[in-house]
Amino acid sequence: MSKIKDTQHPNVEIAVKNFGPIAEASIDLRPLTMFVGPSNTGKTYFATLIYALHGAFNDLSDSSLFSPFVRHSSKVMNILSQLLSELTTPKEETQEILNKLEIIERPFKMSDLSKEIRKKLGILIKDTELFGEELQNELINCFDLNTISELIRLSGEQRNEITVSLKIGERNQEYWNIMMRASESETNLHNLTSLDSPTYDDLVLLPEGWYASGKLPVDDNRVRISRFGTRGGHSRYYLPAARSGIMQSHRIIASSLVKRSTRVGLEQFPEVPTLSGAIADFMEKIILYEEKKGLRTAMKHLAKTLETEILAGQILLKPSLSGYPDFRYLPQDIKEEIRLSQTSSMVSELAPLVLYLRGLVNPGDTLIIEEPEAHLHPGAQADMAVILARLVRAGVRVIITTHSDWLLQEIGNLIRVGELEKVGADIRELSDSLQKEQVGVWRFQKDGKVEEIAYDHIDGVEPMEYMDVAEDLYNRSARLQNRLEEAKGASKGE
Repeated sequence: MSKIKDTQHPNVEIAVKNFGPIAEASIDLRPLTMFVGPSNTGKTYFATLIYALHGAFNDLSDSSLFSPFVRHSSKVMNILSQLLSELTTPKEETQEILNKLEIIERPFKMSDLSKEIRKKLGILIKDTELFGEELQNELINCFDLNTISELIRLSGEQRNEITVSLKIGERNQEYWNIMMRASESETNLHNLTSLDSPTYDDLVLLPEGWYASGKLPVDDNRVRISRFGTRGGHSRYYLPAARSGIMQSHRIIASSLVKRSTRVGLEQFPEVPTLSGAIADFMEKIILYEEKKGLRTAMKHLAKTLETEILAGQILLKPSLSGYPDFRYLPQDIKEEIRLSQTSSMVSELAPLVLYLRGLVNPGDTLIIEEPEAHLHPGAQADMAVILARLVRAGVRVIITTHSDWLLQEIGNLIRVGELEKVGADIRELSDSLQKEQVGVWRFQKDGKVEEIAYDHIDGVEPMEYMDVAEDLYNRSARLQNRLEEAKGASKGE
């Protein structure tokens, strides 16, 4: 049984309407969130949206660090400077606020301000478009768009308005309620958080580990706040479905891009094709990959487990004359290294996950994986479910898209182990578990709707159509076998 303490993530609810192929969906993220359903129903769209929101609002992983203000701290602090300058209260009260800003061991919240300042700052923040441009840029970048309106779902010949809402809370408290509306003509973003909400005072202006230095005025009334510092937040990572091909050809891709970036290259190829932000980020991390020190031992142990139990070999990082990393595969009990382009598709599929766990991902980060079961034998798909559970136990928020019945069956089994754990059963022979509250499975449908598949102690978390397909195949097999027996009997004149 994993001894790693579970990480508490904030409650994150994302809802959309007319978003690409998705007519309507409302999904709250769990430590392990899984998207299932037929192809072309919006699973990748929603996964990419999560990636974009994480980038636009800095962090969706840790409630102690999350704050949409973080990316816009300078703007917020400028507003606060102006408000403090307008105060007629004694300078001691202003100095007390400035002193709190410099404390890095605790977050700086609305409650650290006077009631008068809280109200004024809240009104100005709601009125100002701090987040709209950032969110639009992230969506355009991550989806490789010209305009946001390209995401609007077509309904016949009529284009509809697209909406995206994001709610952030903790336990029964709601901290943020942000909604974006976009049409052919305009895009608007609204902060719907109530100024009268009792949780508004808990909104984080500067997270723990950040600070701002302020000075009281001497010759004038202007309060100046400056010198921001940060410990750094949590990161987002996306492993796209195309990772296998990228891993096998990343050095060629990098060399080609370098040649095209010269003046001669730009003249020869004036129309440079673009990539989605998620794909570009993945390629950049692979091309510039370096082994980093200081990562948690738990992550490195998971990478090693993945190599030992599924890959049956090691992923090696070798220097090359080109300056780009050269990744090799060393099978168990064999001394000769193999280039990824010469390995099975399973190896090049899982190699980036090994590298990410070994050199990038930390507890608290968000890891999005498209089809982690791709190119894996059914037994290895079940093993991958265990790896995902261990990532969750290590404190990583995991989001996957999947078509794998085997993976879902094993996730159901891990939840059953968790249920045994709850009732005090002896589970010493069982090595891993998940709590049903940690897992959310969402079924994307061809009509554009999205619904949650609740855990069932008999059926687990599998979609009904998986069982229908299995039953249909069995019935077809039985019918064909009966016909074969009948045909054999007829040929013998029976």
